[in-house]
Amino acid sequence: MIAPAAAQKQRIQNFLVKENLTQNGKLAIIAVDSAERPLETVNGTFIFSINGFQQDLDFHDGIAVVKHPLETSTFVFFKHKNQATTVGKLYYIHKKNNELKPFKIHGLLLLIIPAGLLLVGYLFKRFLTVLVILALVFGYFYYAKGLDISKILESAFLTIKELF
Repeated sequence: MIAPAAAQKQRIQNFLVKENLTQNGKLAIIAVDSAERPLETVNGTFIFSINGFQQDLDFHDGIAVVKHPLETSTFVFFKHKNQATTVGKLYYIHKKNNELKPFKIHGLLLLIIPAGLLLVGYLFKRFLTVLVILALVFGYFYYAKGLDISKILESAFLTIKELF
């Protein structure tokens, strides 16, 4: 007797970003579970927003490769929206000698660090000028590497949303 197979909808609830195994300057997105173990059962095309640009990524055995290689070190905000939730993660991708090293950045840190600098500056008024200069350098570094205020706020908002 043959029983009809029930199709199970595939969802990406969590993901990691790593360098592609071929080290060709491209990033690989790996679908993982809540314990960050790879989900090899994820196959198909999923829509991701990468720095605000929508891309269709083809997942095979839980892994998809971003189509365009990175030329320099940069900030990259990955966002995936499925039926249940929206998952967004901010990474700093450091490129050195054709090797990519992604560093995950917690969204709240992008608000806490500048606020902490301003608080310290307020507490020590004579250092206020130095701290304003440091804040401007901090802001320029973010802007020069492709990070703008909308990505900072969206990353912080999604992090706060995950807490509740």
